[in-house]
Amino acid sequence: MDIKEIYTQMILEESRNKANKHVLEGATAVEKGHNPSCGDEITLQIKVANGIIEDAAFVGVGCAISQASTSMMIDLIRGKRVEEAKALAETFIGMIKKDITDEEELEVLEDAIAFQNISNLPARVKCAVLAWHTLSGILESD
Repeated sequence: MDIKEIYTQMILEESRNKANKHVLEGATAVEKGHNPSCGDEITLQIKVANGIIEDAAFVGVGCAISQASTSMMIDLIRGKRVEEAKALAETFIGMIKKDITDEEELEVLEDAIAFQNISNLPARVKCAVLAWHTLSGILESD
């Protein structure tokens, strides 16, 4: 099995993971994200205290790519400072745009690096970045 197959399997498995898909009680910020080109919709909820994202969750519908990307993002930002989460969003979006290609710089994305080659599928790019753009929006307004 090559690395692309492993990443594809990881994305499929994560899209079915329901651990981060629920209403977050006590959320301090909520932001809706929508991809009109395919109908993906998420509502991202975060709980921030003292500049740290204590918890996050989402509800919504969409393709496997959008759901997996959102879930992986939540796993990555939980427990991080708001500034770190903003930087992670910038790195992820930079990776998708191919502005950031340095493997060492991308290591901070952990499992979310599985989406690195999604830019080769232009119709799926918006699916992968939906959650990350929604996160950027929620952190700017927070």
